[in-house]
Amino acid sequence: MHTDEIAERHPAFQHHDPGGPAECLVHRGQLLVPLGGLDAAVDALGRWIDRVDSADHATLRLRPTADAVRIAADYADRLKVSANHVHTVMVGAPIMHGTGAKPEPVELPPEPPAEEWAKPVTVLILDTGVDPHPWFTSRPWFGEWGPTPETLDFEGDGVTDAQAGHGTFVTGVALRHAPGAVLRHHRVLSSHGLTDDRTVAMALRRTRQHAAARGEHLDVIVLTAGCHTADDRCPPALTHEFARFTDTVVVAAAGNNGTSRPFWPAALPSVVAVGATKPDGGPAAFSGHGPWVDTAAPGVDVVSAHVRQSETGRTYGAARWSGTSFAAPRVAAEIAKAINDGLTHTAAREQVSPVMSR
Repeated sequence: MHTDEIAERHPAFQHHDPGGPAECLVHRGQLLVPLGGLDAAVDALGRWIDRVDSADHATLRLRPTADAVRIAADYADRLKVSANHVHTVMVGAPIMHGTGAKPEPVELPPEPPAEEWAKPVTVLILDTGVDPHPWFTSRPWFGEWGPTPETLDFEGDGVTDAQAGHGTFVTGVALRHAPGAVLRHHRVLSSHGLTDDRTVAMALRRTRQHAAARGEHLDVIVLTAGCHTADDRCPPALTHEFARFTDTVVVAAAGNNGTSRPFWPAALPSVVAVGATKPDGGPAAFSGHGPWVDTAAPGVDVVSAHVRQSETGRTYGAARWSGTSFAAPRVAAEIAKAINDGLTHTAAREQVSPVMSR
C-alpha cells in the first residue's frame, strides 16, 4: 500500500506534496509539541487551535482551514512544533519491486534451539504484537510483560489485514538468530502497519519506565516502522525519547521505498539504520539507501514464524516475506549475540559493518 492509497482509505491522514520532494503522510490538522513548550506554542498559534490534547507530548488540534505542515515549518525552530508524521510500514516490499510483497505460506522450519545466556540480553520489539506461536510459548520470556496478541482482521470483514502477523514474523527472525536473548514486546503498529510519532514516543517512554521498575535493562530496541517528513528532519518527539536511552542500541528499518531520502528514525545518527539485501548479497531494489544507512542484512524471501487467519480461527506456521522490516531484527540479533559475548553496547554496534552505504 502506497502513501496515496493510505490517505485515500484514511480521511484523517493527509498526503502532503504528492510526488514532490517533501512528500509524506501526516495527521490532518495536528501539530505535536513537547509539554515543556506547550504554553509558548499556544500563545503563538492560538488563532489556529481548536483544542489541546495533553499526554506526554501535547497534540494541538487545528481548525479545518489551517495547514499543519506549513505552520510546523514556519514555527519549528522557534517552538519545536512538528506536523504529526504518520509512520508506515509498507506491505513487505512494494508491489512495483517484484515478489515478496505479501507473506507466502511455507513449511515451518525446525524450532530454534532453547538457549539460556548467562547474562540476560534484552531485546525490545516495537511492532504489531506477538502471538502464542509454538516457537515462543515455551520460552521463559513469553508473556512476562503481558499478552500482546496480533490483530488479524480489525474490521471483521473476513479479510486478513495487510500487516497481520508482522510482529510475530519479526520476533521469529530475532529468535532464530539470537535464541538465548530475552525478547520483549510492545504494540505500536496497527494490523494495517500504521502508527505515528506520538504513539512510538509514548511507547518508548513507557517501556523504559516499565523495564526500570522491573530492574531490567533494554539492551537492544528494534523498530520496523518509519517515515519521511516534510522537512526531512526526524519528528522531535522521537529525537527526544531516543536521546533518553543510554547504553541501548536502537535498530530501525531503512524503509521499502527504494530511495536515498532519509527515513526516520532510522536516519538518526544514534540509530542503526538497516537496509535489505538479496540472496546474492546485493542490495534489494526496494531498500532505503544512502549515507545514513549503516548496514544491511537479508531482507528478500526471509522465512520466519507466522500466524494467519483461518476458518477455525488462527493457524500457526511459517511464511516467506520481504522487506527491511525483516533485515532489522537480524541485525538486532547479531548485536545481542555480540553483547552476550562480552562486548560493550558501543563495541557491539560498531561491529556491524557498513555493507550498504549507497
